[in-house]
Amino acid sequence: MTWLNETAALVALLRAGGRYWHEWAARVEEVGSALELLDQERTGAASGQLFSTGGVPGEADLSASRDDVERWQREGMTVITILDDSYPANLRTIHNLPPLLFVAGELLPADEWSVAVVGTRRATDAGVELARSISTGLVEREYTVVSGLAEGIDGAAHQATLDAGGRTVAVIGTGLRRSYPTKNAALQKQLARDAAVISQFWPDQPPTRTTFPMRNAVMSGFALATVVVEATERSGARMQARLALEHGRRVYLPKALVQRHDWARDYADRPGTTVVSSAAEIVDHLDRAYATAPLTA
Repeated sequence: MTWLNETAALVALLRAGGRYWHEWAARVEEVGSALELLDQERTGAASGQLFSTGGVPGEADLSASRDDVERWQREGMTVITILDDSYPANLRTIHNLPPLLFVAGELLPADEWSVAVVGTRRATDAGVELARSISTGLVEREYTVVSGLAEGIDGAAHQATLDAGGRTVAVIGTGLRRSYPTKNAALQKQLARDAAVISQFWPDQPPTRTTFPMRNAVMSGFALATVVVEATERSGARMQARLALEHGRRVYLPKALVQRHDWARDYADRPGTTVVSSAAEIVDHLDRAYATAPLTA
């Protein structure tokens, strides 16, 4: 009951609003209990209390949130909060971490050793082949391949990993009850059954212009490194490269991408970026960079 009440209290706080979600994550971590923070907000004892009189979640809100958490569990969703030991260790190290995650499937300790392989939805044949080669190479060295379940490069990375008998995790930009694009619905179900699909959004959340950048931030934080296979100036994959560097993660850019795009040439000169010609170069560099242990908070 303690876990259920803590999770329900966090859900109630998030629904009440008043702060960005990563600010709630920081406050809950600081206090050490969502229930205690909720009580502080009710009484006005919290520093910088943001709820107006009558706007604080009450017992009815907490009860409704408990009902929702139990219903999500019955649907097969695991709800992981910032207070749980099972919250992904790598994700804890970034400043804009989500306060809770919805997971279909199961996260494993080995997922700390994961690499994001991302790129444009409008992939070229060469880009798809490179994504497949990189993903297969990562599988051979027992890394988990993470991607965003989008068309193009993401789908190729997931499928190549499965074909090679590896583990691949999807971080999506919608709630778990939705599939976007719909053509990848079957792949999403397969990953939920055999590995894991992660969402930071309420289960019914549709795709929007803001959910995908938020998804990229979580994917960057979840993984040890990001490989951008193909990406234009306005691509979400290019945004993930920026976020990964902000998070202190390694970024790998293929030489062909650097030769083709100004943004990639700019990023190639930034600390934390490595320009590569093959999957073998990526995994060799990763093995040297993380020879002892993954990231720690």
